[in-house]
Parts: sequence; structure tokens; C-alpha cells
Amino acid sequence: MSNTQPLGRQDSLITLQAHILEQQARFPEASGTLSWVLSALSISAKIIANSVRRARLDDVLGSVGNENVQGEQQQKLDVIANEILLRTLGKREGVAVVASEENEEPVLLRSVGAGKYCVLFDPLDGSSNLDVCGGVGTIFSILRYDNPAHSDNGWLQTGSKQVAAGYVLYGSSTVLVMTIGMGVDMFVLDPAIGAFIRVAEKLQIPSANKSYSLNEGNRLTFPTGYNKYLDWAQANGYSSRYVGAMVADVHRILLKGGVFMYPPTKKAPNGKLRLMYEANPMAMLIEQAGGKAMATPQQRILDVTPTAIHQRVPVILGSPAEVDHVLTQLNAHP
Repeated sequence: MSNTQPLGRQDSLITLQAHILEQQARFPEASGTLSWVLSALSISAKIIANSVRRARLDDVLGSVGNENVQGEQQQKLDVIANEILLRTLGKREGVAVVASEENEEPVLLRSVGAGKYCVLFDPLDGSSNLDVCGGVGTIFSILRYDNPAHSDNGWLQTGSKQVAAGYVLYGSSTVLVMTIGMGVDMFVLDPAIGAFIRVAEKLQIPSANKSYSLNEGNRLTFPTGYNKYLDWAQANGYSSRYVGAMVADVHRILLKGGVFMYPPTKKAPNGKLRLMYEANPMAMLIEQAGGKAMATPQQRILDVTPTAIHQRVPVILGSPAEVDHVLTQLNAHP
């Protein structure tokens, strides 16, 4: 069970900054560079949260009329969120490379050196929900980038090498969930003081819950095993919950249990979600919370070797028992 701080007691509140310093103190050899990177991400989240809240008032809803490198229509706030992250992270000496879902290539900010990091992110996941005031979020992944041998493409590392990962959900409140490899912690932005407050430590995903999340509109082009799973789940009283923003859907799965899936389809035979920006960070979070995250019945997401920065991958993640139910049907109907 997670430990939740009672928000009514001011003397018990732990801010994100205090939490980061608390974690850093556990490693006497730590330089503090990672702490500065996480701080930059939290500042970006506050600025983006404000932009999302004011989107209608500032007339920044809708498309800019361009497609990003993924072939998707860019929303105005996609561009704004991307620029905020690039600008904020660019000021941190410890960040050598930034890579965004919205940009064609990673941006090398500084020469490779000891203690440098690569930060990859999806600046505004689910941005098509903005016009209807739906949940959207930011997803981030942090990799070490201090090996000169990696100078050309050092960001192409397996997810198992991530040093930190997390997401920010901009919904009824602004929630930041992250891990540095020692469990999953959750923070909520208190607008009264402008700080993220820790509300839960060492989150554990429920081992099972009769709930699945995927876009059933694509069902006719799913591989047979996924359709067999849906037949089985619906015959066994499962409910469907799907928001259309990975951050919102995975956040619910993390807290309530169940399984989130994005299968291969005829339109996206390798899956739609990006390995480096979406699948890897979410897989690290889910596994750190005691869940499972698979690309295929035989391969963990975190073990997939990337060959391109915008590589796509199928995703099955969530409660261990629920992921196993999906894998059972995929193994029976390859």
C-alpha cells in the first residue's frame, strides 16, 4: 500500500524539491546533476499546466495546420509545451541532449562528458483532448549520456538503462508521478504555494482488476489474440475505460489496476506508441510499482533494443494478473 501524506497538516508536507534532495542524500557520491534535471522538468510542468488551464482564454486551442515528424496534426499547445521543455532543459548544464516526439532529430546541447544526461519527452500526450477539456499530459525519460562511444546516437539505449522516468497529468489537478529506480512517488501541484507536494510514496499497482483500456475502434484490424482476449474479458464481466491519452489511462491503471494495451493494427503494424518517449518511461514506472510491461509475450518493453529515435512498439502493461490474461490469449493465438 502507498503511504499518503495528510494534506491538512502543513508540518507534514514534503515538496518535490525536498523529496529530490532527500533521495540525493542517500547517495553521498551524487553530484546533484540529476536533481537539477528533475527540477527543470517540474518547472516546465508548472508552466505547461498554466498554459493548459488558460488555453481557451488565450486562444491556443486547435491545430497549427502542420504535421509533426510522426505524421500527426500538431496542436498549438503541442508546440508551446515543446518549446517550454526545450527552453527550460536547455538551461541545465547537466543536459547534453534533448529529444522530443515533436522534433525530427535529437538536439545536442553540450558535448558529452561525465554526469551528463539525455532527456526524452512527449511534451503533450493526448493533445487532441484539449478542445473538449479532456485529460492530457507530459511523459519523460532520462538516460545517462556520458560515454564518448555514444556521441553519435547515445540516446538509443534500452529502457532498462533509464535512470528516471515519469509523467505529469494535467486534469482536475496537476499530478506528477515519477521514479528514480527506487519505487514510484506521486506529487500534486498546490496552486496556492506553487509547489508540487508529495501525496504518496512507493505506490503499488493492484495485482488485478477487471478493467481494460484500449481503442476498440481498431478492433477489426487487431491480431487474433487480442480479439480473443476481448471476447474472454467481456464474457467475464470486465469493464472498458479509455480516455485516449496514455497519461490519463495509465494513471488510472496505476492507481486502480487493470491492463492498458495498444496492439499492432493494419494502420500501425508495429503499434502506434513510441518506444523512447512513451513506452519505456511508462514501463519503468509500472514495473517499479510491481506491475508488468510487455511488448510481446516474449519480450519486456524495457528489453527492446531501439534502432531509431521515433521507433514504435506494441504495448501491454498494468496489473501482473491482468497482463498475464492478455499474454495467455496471445500465446494461444499467435
